Amino acid sequence: MLAQLALLFGRLSLLAIGGVNSTVPQISADVVTLRHWLTPAQFVQLYAISNAAPGPNVMISTVIGAHMAGIPGGIVATLAMILPSGALVIIVSRYWDRYREARLRNIIQRALLPITAGLVLAASAVLLRQADTNFLLLALSGVCAGLAWRTRIHPLWLLGGGLVLGLCLG
Repeated sequence: MLAQLALLFGRLSLLAIGGVNSTVPQISADVVTLRHWLTPAQFVQLYAISNAAPGPNVMISTVIGAHMAGIPGGIVATLAMILPSGALVIIVSRYWDRYREARLRNIIQRALLPITAGLVLAASAVLLRQADTNFLLLALSGVCAGLAWRTRIHPLWLLGGGLVLGLCLG
């Protein structure tokens, strides 16, 4: 199991353009659809836990790894998600600053913004599909998204409110 976690998150590490959240659709496809390690509900729950915990968004790999193989699984998944992309960043950064004024660098930098935004929106769509199994949950997600977008309410309050509503209605 540890080798499988290392290979999965090591591969995903190199695809994390703009951060780990951009890989959520692929993580879901791998651990829910392909490998059947988690149900859609479990995946959404682990995602919520990883985002409620303090720290970077790489925590999704940590909680999935820990769920699958205990503390060693969490450590392996986290390192696999950090090390390959970290090494690549170190290598690229040596040249990135050197070619600060290069036209190709500016084109690449401008192109990465919409790619990253699209990947993060895809992650949101995957999470909504897996979490919103009825109209009430879909409406709750819509209200929370609107509140997060239009107000300064901290997301943990929205998560807590969702938890209370889920307990009351479930």
